[in-house]
Amino acid sequence: MCPSLRTRRRIKKRPQLTTVEMKVRIDCEGCERRIRKALHGVRGVTGVEVVPKQSKVAVTGYIDDPAKLMRRVARKTGKRVEPWPYVPYDVVPHPYAPGAYDKKAPPGYVRNVVADPNAAPLARASSTEVKYTSAFSDDNPNAACIVM
Repeated sequence: MCPSLRTRRRIKKRPQLTTVEMKVRIDCEGCERRIRKALHGVRGVTGVEVVPKQSKVAVTGYIDDPAKLMRRVARKTGKRVEPWPYVPYDVVPHPYAPGAYDKKAPPGYVRNVVADPNAAPLARASSTEVKYTSAFSDDNPNAACIVM
């Protein structure tokens, strides 16, 4: 058979290695085992990390649709699953502003208000605030001399 007459298969691009973080309420070791069992057979999953104290599940692998993965966990375990809503408090300019600070967040984390523009307008720094805080920072000691 001539190579030019062969039908060519479409080559699918393999998704990149990603980490999907989700918030799932974990009460006991049985809940943890159910979550691991639900994610065990999924194609592309290379690792599952469950942190019961933070109610966090981190799935690492070649995952093309994180929503599909979250629906599977919800269906198999019967628990409510949502994307991980917290970021380290160093990422947010004003972590203790209303809307960013959350009492239920794990220690060192606040709500991700940077990604959602409608969440908390007070939590995002304006350009003038950034200019003044960078002028008087410890990283640049000569900037204060310029202002004076």
